[in-house]
Amino acid sequence: MNTLIEITALNQDLLTYLAIDLLIAIILLGTMRFVSGLSAKVNTTEELAKEDNFAFGISVAGSVAALGIVLTGAITGETATSYLFEAIGMLAYGTFGLILIKIGRIFHDKLALNQLDKNALIKEKNLSIGVVDAAGAIATAIIIRAVLLWVDGLDLSTFIAITSGFIVSQAILVIVTRLKERQYAKNNQDDSLQEALSQGQLAIAIRYAGQMISTALAVTAASYFFSYSPETLVVNLLGWLIFGLVMTVLVAILTSLAKRIILWGINLVEEVDQQHNIGVASIEMAISISIALILTALMA
Repeated sequence: MNTLIEITALNQDLLTYLAIDLLIAIILLGTMRFVSGLSAKVNTTEELAKEDNFAFGISVAGSVAALGIVLTGAITGETATSYLFEAIGMLAYGTFGLILIKIGRIFHDKLALNQLDKNALIKEKNLSIGVVDAAGAIATAIIIRAVLLWVDGLDLSTFIAITSGFIVSQAILVIVTRLKERQYAKNNQDDSLQEALSQGQLAIAIRYAGQMISTALAVTAASYFFSYSPETLVVNLLGWLIFGLVMTVLVAILTSLAKRIILWGINLVEEVDQQHNIGVASIEMAISISIALILTALMA
């Protein structure tokens, strides 16, 4: 046992820090379930266990996963100067991340998918909307995590930076949604992407979820090229926006090329948009996320 402790560099202080972080993380993850219930104005126990609302369950799962992603950004691998400061930092970043995830959901509802009432549709057990809602939360969390890792310290300027990065990310996600709407309308005789989602077309929701998450991954690549500094925050965030848009376009081009090769001989519009082929849509989602992950890793 002593040899294992020596090899892994574990000690009582480090174990205490880990215990503090894990305890706060579990508390926050549990809180997210009830926050989701409050925002949807439902009893989570009844909705999940009695009503068997799978759409709500998927939505909550996305929120919990999103908070878990954010919390990995709050734990940078370096311990604080004291147990109290470690707890304060973890709790502050975690709570702030939880709030931003929920604000991001509002942004997504009011700006990106502004023609839908997601809460009402999720209550009606619309699986497509549950998937889209979960993907939106995860996409937001991926970018918040990147900003948390990008900033340094625990003061007002770091929270301003996190908030600003969050706003930039939401702007990019809205832009991508509008472009996907135009593409869908072009391929489907001016039909509405949002209307298709409201009708429960799960295949389209899965593909859209992949596009959202891959966009978020593309935007995070900017953190490797801009150094955090409170004095140049505005310039850096403008750089994040421009670089994020460039990376989003690059990921979209490479993803389109990869789909043509991997799904050779398959008419994607016919299979996903018209025949609602969930299998093909899932492959599209996997390709989108894979290309974004690979490109982001190369940039790092």
